[in-house]
Amino acid sequence: MLKTLLLLPLLGAALLSLLPSRRFDLLRHLASAIAAATMFCAGLLLLDFDPASADIQFFETRPWNPRVGSHFALGVDGISLPMVLLATVLCFVAIFSSTSIRSGAKLYFSLLLILETSLLIVFTARDWSLFYVCWELTLIPLFFLIDRLGGVNRHRAALNFVLYTLGGSVFMLIALLLLYDVAPGHSFAMVDLAAGGAQLPVRTQILVFLGLLLGFGVKMPIVPLHGWLPLAHVEAPSPISILLSGILLKMGAYGLIRAAATLPAAALALQDWLALLALVSLIYGAVLAWRQTDLKAMIAYSSISHMGVVLLGIAALNPVGLSGALTQMVAHGLTAGLLFLLIGLLYERTHSRDLATYGSLNRCAPRFAVWIVFTLLASVGLPGSAGFIAELQVLIGAYGRWGGWLVLLSIAVLISTAYALRAIRCLSTGPERPFGAALAGVAHVADLDRKECAAAWLLAGGIVWIGILPAPLLRLMATSLSRLAIPFGA
Repeated sequence: MLKTLLLLPLLGAALLSLLPSRRFDLLRHLASAIAAATMFCAGLLLLDFDPASADIQFFETRPWNPRVGSHFALGVDGISLPMVLLATVLCFVAIFSSTSIRSGAKLYFSLLLILETSLLIVFTARDWSLFYVCWELTLIPLFFLIDRLGGVNRHRAALNFVLYTLGGSVFMLIALLLLYDVAPGHSFAMVDLAAGGAQLPVRTQILVFLGLLLGFGVKMPIVPLHGWLPLAHVEAPSPISILLSGILLKMGAYGLIRAAATLPAAALALQDWLALLALVSLIYGAVLAWRQTDLKAMIAYSSISHMGVVLLGIAALNPVGLSGALTQMVAHGLTAGLLFLLIGLLYERTHSRDLATYGSLNRCAPRFAVWIVFTLLASVGLPGSAGFIAELQVLIGAYGRWGGWLVLLSIAVLISTAYALRAIRCLSTGPERPFGAALAGVAHVADLDRKECAAAWLLAGGIVWIGILPAPLLRLMATSLSRLAIPFGA
């Protein structure tokens, strides 16, 4: 089932290449069907998964490059499986909602499916060389998707994204090679690199961990490594922004969790510094989001703040904090994906993302208004949403370590609430104004249709389900996270 899960999008991309380029709807429908089948396979994987076991499940390995100790090793545990499920859901939503893509549709949908396979391998790889190759492979489709189909500054946005990520990847590669040099049998297997890293002096482990932190921190992103994010989000097509914010940022956080498991002594030594970076990202991202009038830029900067919550949970290095970090990764993926979906559909109708141009959508587009209010409230962790469960766990996990310093987390939450309520006031509760050439407001906007509502319901269902009934997700992660926290004395 794991091989089927990984091969389906790749085979789908090959099938799309055989279809005529002018059959836009056929290309989208076939790509959507392939993404739906991949999501179904991920669901079957979940049904066969045993949450009571912390071992790697569905594990299989094949020699890839035996001369350098590299293997095509795959498997999932309670940490990677939620990311696999999230990736398949968001890829389906991104493809299904790409109704406005006409020019270059064949290349667009093929690249999305190739990107999905790369993402899934990153989250299921049990060999650091395989992880690194597919980590870099995600750059290729994303570069062309932004550069070919983005906004006015798409070339700059695509180049910034690639250069930032490649720059961080250089440090990641050097760190992995240092670990490979001391690994038993010179193997890139994650277990072997962890065993080799344990033999290094703590100072050397810290240097290696910092190299990994730079690589993963660019993708999360952690302040001050966030420079690529706002421009890439604003210029990318909205379905690509769903993937950028919903799952691409989670690659960095997921890698950092694996890095902490590989070098626990270094993670403990840098625990306070990681928490400081998290709090800076929390407040800095929230303040910048508050200052934005462009809707996509606001969501982009808010993602920096939300990923700061993830970093704080990781820095706590205890089961509750780590569980909160992983839950926040899922919650933010669903919420940010839904926000970018709605804003993208709104932009297709109005060709404006500026809050000042909008009036109330309540009468002309009531479904839009309701969905936007729901998603913005969920993004700030309203009780009953997935974000509330995640932030509560992070707060509990981090309080025992840093105590009163966590008042900064409360400040960031208040700022986040301020910009969310401002957006709600402009889009839902504000005055109704005519929308015309002067861009004075919105009076005539086509409301969400049934297909668009179905895509929104898929993401909203996950947000509410985790918020009201979080036990299944927490049980899925608990055993693996408890084993991960053992070296930290938690």
